[in-house]
Amino acid sequence: MIQAQTTVDASEPPRPLTDSEKEHLAADTSVVPEFKQNCLERDAQKNWDLFYKRNTTAFYKDRHWTSREFPELISGPLVLLEAGCGVGNFIFPLLEENPQLFIYACDFSKRAVDFVKANENYKDSRCSAFQCDITSSDLTDNIPSSSVDLCSLIFVLSAIHPDKMVQALQNIHKVLKVGGQILLRDYGLYDHAMLRFKPGHKLGEHFYVRQDFTRAYYFSLEELNNIFAKAGFEVAEASYVERRTVNKKEGIDVPRIFVQGRYSKI
Repeated sequence: MIQAQTTVDASEPPRPLTDSEKEHLAADTSVVPEFKQNCLERDAQKNWDLFYKRNTTAFYKDRHWTSREFPELISGPLVLLEAGCGVGNFIFPLLEENPQLFIYACDFSKRAVDFVKANENYKDSRCSAFQCDITSSDLTDNIPSSSVDLCSLIFVLSAIHPDKMVQALQNIHKVLKVGGQILLRDYGLYDHAMLRFKPGHKLGEHFYVRQDFTRAYYFSLEELNNIFAKAGFEVAEASYVERRTVNKKEGIDVPRIFVQGRYSKI
């Protein structure tokens, strides 16, 4: 599997759609009923716990690319919050790369946090993992106010209901130092995964539910930057990242669109 990557200027739209893709999006007008959407919101934690029960630690690969995209993560003594740590695919490679790093790691799923704590590389002296709903739980219950240098949000904001995104970022804002940054990568508008949804999965504009009842939002840079501005952050850097996943043997060549940025606490 080969993945080619280019960075697209923030002022440019994501890739142009083909005529068939435009028709597909135009035809998908039905939205999941409000009652079912309320159930998805109510059961969100349970659905992520079930995800990790099914997949344990085997679903995601270790994210060695993060220090390449965000070299400040390995630049010396740092306190980092990883919001949405999953089973530790981000934190354990990073702890190895930067021996001067301390990480607070939280996740919506208690089962995921249990996997992190059970990892042989988990050390209380370098990491503090806890279960937390960043849309409602106060992070200062586990992290001192204004004590964190950086926060990573890697494919996390998209899993939160759009109505609660600003609230989640305001929660993170409380534990970041002034000038501290959120480092983000997430799903971009017109990503291939968005265009694969069949009718019956749409929750709202750019918001969908997967087969396993977890949810995903697909961001334009304009709306992403506006969300951060409402939460008290300014844009230090933001762009679309365009990748192509290619497998010539299987005849696969699909476009991936991500958003990536650094957002500073004002």
